[in-house]
Amino acid sequence: MLISENPFNVFHQECENSLRKALEKLYPETQLAELSLKKPPNPEFGQLASSLCFDLAKKNGKNPIVLAKQLAKNLDKTRFSLVKHVDPAGAGYINFHLDFAKFSGLTIESARHFDAEYGFVKTSTPMRIIVEHTSANPLHPLHIGQARNPVLGDTLARMLKSRGHTVFRHFYIDDVGRQSSVVAYGYAKLGKPEPDEKPDHFIGKIYTITSCIVEIARLKKELEQAKQASSTEALQKINKELDEWVAVAADLQQRFSELFRKLHDEISKEENPERAINLINQAYETQDKKAIELSRHVTDLCLEGFKQTLSRIDITHDSWDWESSFVWSGHVADVLQKLKSSPYVSKIGGILEFEAGKIVEDLGLKPKLGLRESYEVPSLTLVRSDGTTLYTTRDLAYTLWKFEKADRVINVIGMEQNLAQLQLKIGLYALGRRECAENLVHFAYNLVSLPSSKAQVRSERISSRMGRYITFDEVMDEAVRRAFEEVSKRSAELSEKEKKRIAEFVGIGAVRYALVAVDPQKPVVFTWDRVLDFEKNSAPYIQYTHARACSILRKAARAPEKPDYSLLTEKLEQEIVLALAEFPDTFVEATEFLKPSAIAEFAVLLADKFNTFYNALPVIKAEPPQLSDARLALVDAVRIVLRNALSVIGIVAPERM
Repeated sequence: MLISENPFNVFHQECENSLRKALEKLYPETQLAELSLKKPPNPEFGQLASSLCFDLAKKNGKNPIVLAKQLAKNLDKTRFSLVKHVDPAGAGYINFHLDFAKFSGLTIESARHFDAEYGFVKTSTPMRIIVEHTSANPLHPLHIGQARNPVLGDTLARMLKSRGHTVFRHFYIDDVGRQSSVVAYGYAKLGKPEPDEKPDHFIGKIYTITSCIVEIARLKKELEQAKQASSTEALQKINKELDEWVAVAADLQQRFSELFRKLHDEISKEENPERAINLINQAYETQDKKAIELSRHVTDLCLEGFKQTLSRIDITHDSWDWESSFVWSGHVADVLQKLKSSPYVSKIGGILEFEAGKIVEDLGLKPKLGLRESYEVPSLTLVRSDGTTLYTTRDLAYTLWKFEKADRVINVIGMEQNLAQLQLKIGLYALGRRECAENLVHFAYNLVSLPSSKAQVRSERISSRMGRYITFDEVMDEAVRRAFEEVSKRSAELSEKEKKRIAEFVGIGAVRYALVAVDPQKPVVFTWDRVLDFEKNSAPYIQYTHARACSILRKAARAPEKPDYSLLTEKLEQEIVLALAEFPDTFVEATEFLKPSAIAEFAVLLADKFNTFYNALPVIKAEPPQLSDARLALVDAVRIVLRNALSVIGIVAPERM
């Protein structure tokens, strides 16, 4: 029997080739770039339909339906293999109907033959691609607001690798700047202790408490100055902000009393904490040995916690790139020098500004960048008055370094960074690196919210500086706990050990799926009832469906020896065959357009079809035996495709649940 890595494409090519030959025969002078073959909305109209007669009619002035009948009549039916019959229809469509007896055999046997590789059609132009994802500031644990980034980034990397690209997963460690200096300052004030808990959680507490104490001290000084200046408006503004921070301090003192007391006692001895933090920041950027030793140690502690969290959800990185390295190596200075020599950089009061809007106008970049004609791109500060660089300046150097190692760079960063990523791309144009700019992709995503009493008590909005967040670790723990309860209800006969094992991959899979399944441009509202629904549209539902397919195959206790695919005449069976055949095209499109949600959507739709089939038709006891064998082979193909779809979005496909 014939096999193909993309069965539906074989059918598509057969339809296209027959149309082209008929067109050449009847209208040799007519050239049409596209034959417009698409899936009709109703399977009664076939599995592919062409609207080429409408384009052809514009060229020769004939009626489209007359042309459709003429072309359909002149198709060489002796060369049909997967096409059963062709109908001219509607106002001028040509509808192609599948020969399901042959197509079912091609699809099912192809899936079973290629097995773990089925669906993952390789590209003809493999590239070296860097996917930079997570890159969270090493100041506190990863929280639910950040969790979508590593899950989306890792899924993109898996998809691109399965497509045949060489993929590198990078984490950009933001260790330069005031925030890093705040946590280093607090850690030093404590005497540089070793954590007695998960290290990123420990560092997060230090960062939050230190930020709070320093902010209160700063605001109190500003309050005194405002009183002396008799500025009523300033007094009101400062008092409002001070009240908020005092409330945060009370909350932190209650939650982390001993740590708060120690930090408060030590920082209170400092005459000017703000100045001390700025000195650490400047010292680090200028490669002071003590500052490096302190800051790197704190960052390493936090990164160790990140690695533990990401490992639990099966996410790894190939490279951990330190932002400071690009400052110290001279890469940032080189980029600055090149920008200074362009007509788009000016110095205003000691501050170096990049006029991004000017280069956009000069090079006519708005259409290429997808900008409205009326949009004015803001300028970008490259260097502060104290000589320290800003994030986007350093990111330019980092981006150029990445392009030395890759043909394409994908930055997985929240949509709130749209402007910064736009200015980064414009900066590449200013440096004369057009090819890099055009191969730099900002994969933007929307926010995640987790409605719960705990989140509402802490804040209506996430604020890491104020300690208002739900950690990613807490979310995974809660998911596993809830999954354990559900598994215990459904499979009470299992041992506690087995229930815990299943609950772990079900809970973690549920979290991953919930963060991938929604289109990145839309926000994710993380509700437990939906995330852990075993009955519809969730990872547990798809996992349970896969386990059900495995269970059928185990119970059969035999391989399908003489399947007769012509017996798969039920509408449900044909719908499943079509879905299996379309998985390769779904995967290719999802990967080319960077749409991981399309894979998740496909998996749940296939699970729906299979569960309907399972409840409606016998498999093992089907008669005659050739039908039972055909259905067993169909179940096996479903198992393979569900597993492959889950694996490419990083979710375990269990054989038992």
